[in-house]
Amino acid sequence: MSTTISIEDVPFNRFHKILTVRSVGGLFVDGYVLSIIGVALATLSPQLGLDAFWQGLIAASALVGIFVGGFIGGALTDKLGRRLLYFVGPVMFVAFSVAQFWVQSGEQLFALRFMIGIAVGIEYPVATAFLVEFLPKKQRGPCLASLNVMWFAGAAAAFIVAESLLHVGGENGWRWTLASTAVIGALLFIIRLGTPESPRWLMSKGRHSEAEAVIRRVYGPRFSLANLPENRDGRKLKIRDLLHAGYGKRMAFVSIFWTCSVTPVFAVYAFAPRVLDALHLSGEWASYGSIAITLLFVVGCVLAMRRVNTLGRRKLLIRSFLWSALALLLLGWMNNGPSLLILALFGAYAVCIGGAQVLQFVYPNEIFPTEIRAGAVGFSASLSRIGAAAGTWLIPLSLQNLGIASTMYIAAGITLTGLVVSWLMAPETKDLNLDDAASLSTDPQAYARYRDTIQSERPRSAINDRI
Repeated sequence: MSTTISIEDVPFNRFHKILTVRSVGGLFVDGYVLSIIGVALATLSPQLGLDAFWQGLIAASALVGIFVGGFIGGALTDKLGRRLLYFVGPVMFVAFSVAQFWVQSGEQLFALRFMIGIAVGIEYPVATAFLVEFLPKKQRGPCLASLNVMWFAGAAAAFIVAESLLHVGGENGWRWTLASTAVIGALLFIIRLGTPESPRWLMSKGRHSEAEAVIRRVYGPRFSLANLPENRDGRKLKIRDLLHAGYGKRMAFVSIFWTCSVTPVFAVYAFAPRVLDALHLSGEWASYGSIAITLLFVVGCVLAMRRVNTLGRRKLLIRSFLWSALALLLLGWMNNGPSLLILALFGAYAVCIGGAQVLQFVYPNEIFPTEIRAGAVGFSASLSRIGAAAGTWLIPLSLQNLGIASTMYIAAGITLTGLVVSWLMAPETKDLNLDDAASLSTDPQAYARYRDTIQSERPRSAINDRI
């Protein structure tokens, strides 16, 4: 085999499949954690004496934790490596999920779910950076998209497990329900054992011999550093470069589209039974409707995952925002319609938003280079959770004070904002290798500013080197 063949062009092998399973497990836990609280709240609220304010605050607590965890996880993953941070999230999932079983107040539950949210925030940058830095080019988009499929699969599992445990667990059913996340966290820790460090990260730290050892282990003895395409312009990027030197525009795009895609979804997810009840679907209609809609979210993500390479990132994102916004507008307009119509519109939203959901991890991992990739994912995830947390906290108050129609119109407005931003700023990266996708040379104006910055820094760097 020629030494000039890029590792991005090798066949999808057993290692890639195992790594994908290891990484998507974190998003499964994420979907499980953030969804299960919505089902448990109805039972635990009377026992803990929670009013609407505290219900919304506890539902949003994990999202606030993700805000903090994203910043921490992104920075530490770029600084300390992918492999070390790969095990932090699972350990935290187990510890703080088990502790939920003994909570006695809303304040305690808020604190524990905040810590679980930090674990989720750490998962985003480390799991996605691992995947994108090992995967072949053709599988990069679909595998990163599969992360969101597993998020909704975890959410669906949460509804199913919660309904079962609440029925058989008696007055402590909600405690068993919240503590059940520990089981998944423990399994995640076990399956991640044996994962090597990312050779791209090792290269960015000057650890060339270790990087080559990993490449030979994963791809075979005929591969070496010569098979690893990497940015060779001589400049070492730092986390501050997310906000200037051409990457600020990309950071703004990712943060805004991610926020607009998750805010309505999280808000609806946390209070799915209450939203459906406000739309006149109660009892079994609400319970089974929540499960059905969740499964349709999975269907939407699977369909988007299959089209991320054929349709392209940009078209998929724009169409996703367009059709999902229309579904939300119709839900607001026809909120008094027949039950089957309401479920159909909710299902249409669930399927159509799949495109925006799966691209949340594709875009930031493709358009930022190795040195700041995890930081970009963590930063974007954190900023997006501001809107998600606010939406989750405010939705019970919105339903109570504004009504279901206005609530759906607000969700539609947020989605339409995502559409406009995507139309103006979304790039196309489907046919680019990872180095080219992350290079500013695809944006002539940004690249010119970037090269000017390099030129201005070189004399000072040369002086520092001589000193």
